[in-house]
Amino acid sequence: MTAFSRFTPLVSSLPSTVPFVGPEALERKSGSAVKARIGANENGFGPAPSVLAAMTEAAAGIWKYADPENFDLKAALAAHLKCRPENLAIGEGVDSLLGQIVRLVIDPASSTPMPVVNSFGGYPTFNFHVAGFGGRLVTVPYVNDREDLNGLLDAVRRENAPLVYFANPDNPMGSWWEADEVVAFARALPETTLLVLDEAYCETGPASAFPSIDALIDMPNVVRTRTFSKAYGMAGARVGYAITTEGTAKAFDKIRNHFGMNRIAVAGAIAALKDQAYLDEVVANIKASRERIAAIAAANGLSALPSATNFVAIDCGRDAAYARAIVDGLLQHGVFIRMPGVEPLSRCIRISAGPEPDMALLATALPLVLKSL
Repeated sequence: MTAFSRFTPLVSSLPSTVPFVGPEALERKSGSAVKARIGANENGFGPAPSVLAAMTEAAAGIWKYADPENFDLKAALAAHLKCRPENLAIGEGVDSLLGQIVRLVIDPASSTPMPVVNSFGGYPTFNFHVAGFGGRLVTVPYVNDREDLNGLLDAVRRENAPLVYFANPDNPMGSWWEADEVVAFARALPETTLLVLDEAYCETGPASAFPSIDALIDMPNVVRTRTFSKAYGMAGARVGYAITTEGTAKAFDKIRNHFGMNRIAVAGAIAALKDQAYLDEVVANIKASRERIAAIAAANGLSALPSATNFVAIDCGRDAAYARAIVDGLLQHGVFIRMPGVEPLSRCIRISAGPEPDMALLATALPLVLKSL
């Protein structure tokens, strides 16, 4: 029998992989439990009690589909952001929205793969979607551990790229640009280039880093993505949203999963927006935890990089092999962290903010690991 593939040539050419290895997989492989889960940029402080109460109440109605128009959540977000509901698109986390954005722009039937610009070492899930929808990834190196805005702009112009991704603050380094520089970058792009401005960590960074909603809301080639996964502590609920012009927002309706949101998650997101006092408390806890991580690093001869996120990148002062040995060594003590994937960023390890018991485990385990190396 002649060999054949039932899948498209594109799918057949892709590796069967996921961008991240989760702590659950590591637990299954090692046979031991993770004691300090401080590697996935989750919020270990958790959601507000009011959010848990709203989600518990909503569970009784889980037999019903969520509103496919996401009317109540859009209304709550619009009031919070001071924009119109028509400026919003809702998705199952930012990851889902990123896939939809790539699908909206990249034509897999193009005679040559369409170029998409990202930073080399930036958020890998976006690259995963670019490959999955037939795009051609063009990468720009970081400069001084920050995404290079001039380099991204040059690459867009050189490649005539229809899509560019820029995260502010950045993952995996935690660095950021100020709002005026972000706006200047967006307005310098060709109108034929759609900018994905990923602001997943906007609640944990300085206010000066984030343009006002009005500053970019009139630009149909800018989509700002945000999430309830980080500061609001709802990563497992999968609630993300995009802010853009009404016309661009409507385009999502053509391809999104209209019943993709679940009622419990939506109820939690609406409750989270109402409880800004708790958000302020958590943001303060995250800041204190970042300082604790930096102090632990310094006590062990390592250097913490400035961070505007809910994690800290720590320069280990050597190469990727050394950083990997630290990551693996900490896991043997039940401490789960991660590291950037490419040079020169991979000289670092990345540790998420978390409650004090997790920090205490890190403080105990790290010197033991370093001594063993």
